[in-house]
Amino acid sequence: MTADIGSASAGSPPITADSERAALLRRLLREPALLLAPDAPPPLRFVATALCAACGLGAVLLGGAPWLRFLLVTAAYVFGGWRTARGAVGALRSGSPDINALMIIAALGAALLGHWDEGVLLLFLFSLSDALESYAIERTRRGITALMRLRPDSACLVRDGREHTVPLGELQVNDVVRVRPGERFPIDGAIVEGRAAVDESIVTGEALPVEKTPGDAVFAGTINSNGSLLVRMTKPAGESTLARIVRLVQDAQERKARFQRLIERWQTPYAAGVLIASALMLVVKLALTRDFGGAAYSAMVLLVAASPCALVLASPVAVLAALTRGARHGVLFKGGAHIERLATVDAVAFDKTGTITHGRPVLAGIRPLDGVDADRLLALAASLESHSTHPLAQAVVQAAKTRSLPQADVAAFINEPGLGIAGRVDGHWAGAGRPLLFERHGVALPTPLRDLASQPAADGTTVLVWSENGVGGVLTLNDRVRAEAAQVIEQLRRLGLRRFIMLTGDNAPTALGVARVVGIREMRAGLSPEDKLAEIRKLAKDEGGVAMVGDGVNDAPALAAATVGIAMGAAGTDVALETADVVLMRDDLHGLAEAIHLARHTRDVIRIGLAIAAGSILLLVTATLLGWLDGLLPLAVVGHEGATVLVILNGLRLLRQDTVAQHVATPQPAAADPA
Repeated sequence: MTADIGSASAGSPPITADSERAALLRRLLREPALLLAPDAPPPLRFVATALCAACGLGAVLLGGAPWLRFLLVTAAYVFGGWRTARGAVGALRSGSPDINALMIIAALGAALLGHWDEGVLLLFLFSLSDALESYAIERTRRGITALMRLRPDSACLVRDGREHTVPLGELQVNDVVRVRPGERFPIDGAIVEGRAAVDESIVTGEALPVEKTPGDAVFAGTINSNGSLLVRMTKPAGESTLARIVRLVQDAQERKARFQRLIERWQTPYAAGVLIASALMLVVKLALTRDFGGAAYSAMVLLVAASPCALVLASPVAVLAALTRGARHGVLFKGGAHIERLATVDAVAFDKTGTITHGRPVLAGIRPLDGVDADRLLALAASLESHSTHPLAQAVVQAAKTRSLPQADVAAFINEPGLGIAGRVDGHWAGAGRPLLFERHGVALPTPLRDLASQPAADGTTVLVWSENGVGGVLTLNDRVRAEAAQVIEQLRRLGLRRFIMLTGDNAPTALGVARVVGIREMRAGLSPEDKLAEIRKLAKDEGGVAMVGDGVNDAPALAAATVGIAMGAAGTDVALETADVVLMRDDLHGLAEAIHLARHTRDVIRIGLAIAAGSILLLVTATLLGWLDGLLPLAVVGHEGATVLVILNGLRLLRQDTVAQHVATPQPAAADPA
């Protein structure tokens, strides 16, 4: 991420790499022991590794007095092996030998046998791989933690016509702040005055600025490009979208993939097995050759050759890199397990409204019963729909506002997901939704209204409206298909996915028209949330792995039942951030193809890393058992640590992964409205 961290807040010193290094140096001068601390940052680990190499080379090149060589070798062992020794002692005390124990036993054994130079080489390379591992993990996390630095630590509070700069912690919900051109928004809020283009790339991954007007939402950390705005705070600073994204990714980094958990579960038995095998080699060689030094040396070679360092790192480095890569581009995975599962998906189920379409329908037609005024019908519907957050409801309310129609109070309001809404308007029971809504409430609809409802519009969604006072009719609403939908479906096909299905509560003619436009051959219409859940379970049974893509609100049961639940357009949706396994922050489908491409690439990178790790262990152990590495501990060390470095670098490739558009060349069909 190349964002200017120094612009986080006016009056704050810029946070640069030079200032961080200077702060680290000052801390080291105050606390020299930090150089060898278990939680030392990557730069200090590299310094300790360099000191290990310098002392080791000094012992070899300077020669001279034995006491000087002893001091230099001891210093090399301390700089290169102190952290390893602490880890080994802790592991052995708990009865859980690990890689640290294998390495420190081999290094100490080399020194006791007089091969101190080879012990220094072992500790130097092991310390170097440890520093590289720490750097790799730090690099994958740096982009996420840096996000919080992008949020200003103060804000310009507007109160009683005066402006005051106050710490962010003093702001409360509903406070109004001034945000000037070029400044970052300090809070999540809604614009109350002004217009501006806003750079939301750190939240959504979208590079182009988004035009914002009064009423639109803005997010902390994003940039006001060109207008002076007044913004009303809608969330506490600690609950901003940016803060929640950071917490989600940090939590995801702690959740381990299945293979990583498997490796860690077997690490202790494996290390114990290597120790036993090395002890057996010592006994057998000693019995055959009567040469204790040679037998012990061969046992140490086996300790190094069979150590599973690279095997242990193959999965976590790749997963951390993938999590960071995704977060930088508006794709949030809630853990390595979800990356693993998404890579196995062969089928994708889509909700229609808000996923395949924009989810911003408009009123296309009003068909009232004979003798019923169209405006009166629309006013009744808007009174009910004003209590709902469904996109169709918002379209009805907006149409009524455009016509300046009054809205009546609603009592005993009921929302029945997938069916509609009901309540008492002006003392009369009224409902808006599907025919099944009225059946459930025991309402007998007049025959003319049933006839109207039985004629669904082919170019949109129909909403049946009826009140006990005789006001009734049908509203028709339509929704535009996303321009990128057909292209993304084709990209997914080229990535190897085999089956696509659209699930919707809408009527069949409308759903069929949308499915044809985007190239989806299967669709299920007229579904309730429970029906969608049943369809997902059936798909999972048939296909093994199925992803469900929805808005994370009405689709929560289906998202939970899918192999992977994916919520789209969730930058401002709290529910989606909580319910889905994968969250696409941008409000378009390109993120879906990127998420699946990243998951599959991560799987391939992990497999390559495992092949390197397992191949190196197999080769080195075989060579050791056949006697090809007798007297060649340095060669075993170089082979072992070289494989570890290769695995780390292999995992870091994911930080620079190509986009799905670069990976698969696809035509760009123009999606049209299914009219």
